[in-house]
Amino acid sequence: STFAEVVRRSGKPVVLVANKAEARGAQSGMYDAFQLGLGEPCPISAEHGQGMPDLRDAIVELLGEERVFADEKEEEAEDEVFTPKVVGELIGDDIEDPDEEEIPAYDATKPMRIAIVGRPNAGKSTLINTMLGEDRLLTGPEAGITRDSISVDWEWRDRKIKLFDTAGLRRKSRVQEKLEKLSVADGLRAIRFAEVVIIVLDATIPFEKQDLQIADLIIREGRAPIIAFNKWDLIEDRQMVLADLYEKTARLLPQVRGLRAVPISGERGQGIDKLMENVVKTHEIWNRRVSTGRLNRWLAGVIAHQPPPAVSGRRLKVKYMTQVKTRPPGFVVSCSRPDAMPQSYVRYLINGLRETFDMPGVPIRLSLRTSDNPFAGRAKKKK
Repeated sequence: STFAEVVRRSGKPVVLVANKAEARGAQSGMYDAFQLGLGEPCPISAEHGQGMPDLRDAIVELLGEERVFADEKEEEAEDEVFTPKVVGELIGDDIEDPDEEEIPAYDATKPMRIAIVGRPNAGKSTLINTMLGEDRLLTGPEAGITRDSISVDWEWRDRKIKLFDTAGLRRKSRVQEKLEKLSVADGLRAIRFAEVVIIVLDATIPFEKQDLQIADLIIREGRAPIIAFNKWDLIEDRQMVLADLYEKTARLLPQVRGLRAVPISGERGQGIDKLMENVVKTHEIWNRRVSTGRLNRWLAGVIAHQPPPAVSGRRLKVKYMTQVKTRPPGFVVSCSRPDAMPQSYVRYLINGLRETFDMPGVPIRLSLRTSDNPFAGRAKKKK
C-alpha cells in the first residue's frame, strides 16, 4: 500500500497489471489489487502471453494513440537503414556473437542422460534389461536423485550413459512389477532428469491416448524424444506397417517434425544399436548452436520471400534473430508488436529453422520481443 501511495502521489498515468492470472487463487488477488485504489487491474499471464492485447488497449486508452505510437515514424526511418537484408550483410561469423560464451559447446565426454518411458505392457522393462544385462550393470542405484528415481551407469560404444527410471533397475522382478504400473505422473519425474527420452510403443497397438500424453509431456518439458516401436518380431508385413507408423508419427506429433522412430525387439535384442545411434544423433541436435550471423542471413531471405502479414493495416517489422539457449534450441526474434505476431508465422519460422539448420525431431523454442538493435556500434574483430 505504501508503494501504491507513492504511485498515486506521482500524478503519472497508471495502468495496474495483475500478473499470473492463470494461477489458482488469481481471482482473490484481483480483489486485493482493486483495494490499492489505482483503478481496475488488467489481468495478464506474462508466462503464457495472455492478456497482452488488453494491456496494450489500456495503455492506448490512457495515453492516446499519438503518444503511444510516436515512434512509428522513427521506426519507418530506421527500417531504411536496419532491414534484415542489411543485417544479413553486416553480421558475419567474424563479428562477435553476444551469446557465444553463454552457450556451452557440445561435450561428448559427459554422460548422456536417457529415460525410457511408455505405457504399461509396452516392454520397457524387457528393453532395459536387454540393454544392461546383468554383467553390464556398472554401478548400483545412485543416491540423492529422488526417493523413487534411480540412475544406472551404462556404456554404449565407449559413450558414457546414465539411464533413468522411476523404478529399481537392479532386480528384474521389481523392474517388471513397478514399471508396468508406471503412470504418466511417474514418467514425468524420470523425464525431468533426462536429456533424451525413449518412448517405447507397442508396435502391435501404437499411439494409444497415453502414448500421446507421454510424448506431449516430453515435448513440453523440452526434452529430446525418440520413439522405439517395440515387439517388432510380432509384425508380419513389416514394410507396410513401418510406412504406416512413420505417417502416424508425422501426423500425430507435428510439433517435433522429423522425430526419429526405430523398430526394435527388446526381447530379442534386435535394433538396439540402431536405436542408440539415433539417440546420440538426436542428443547432438538437441545441443545444436547456430551463429547469429548465419541466423540473420537466413532471416533476411525468409522475410524477402515471405514477410509477416499486416495486422490491422499495419505491417509487422522483424529486425533480427539470435539463439539464446540450447537443450532444446531456443531463439529470440526482435520485432515490432510481438503480441500481434500471428502464431502461424511463428510456426513458419520454426519450421524454416528446423529445415535450414538440420534440427529434426527436437522441440524448438522461439520467443518474440521488442528491443533495440544489439549490434549497433559493434565493431568487427581484428584478425
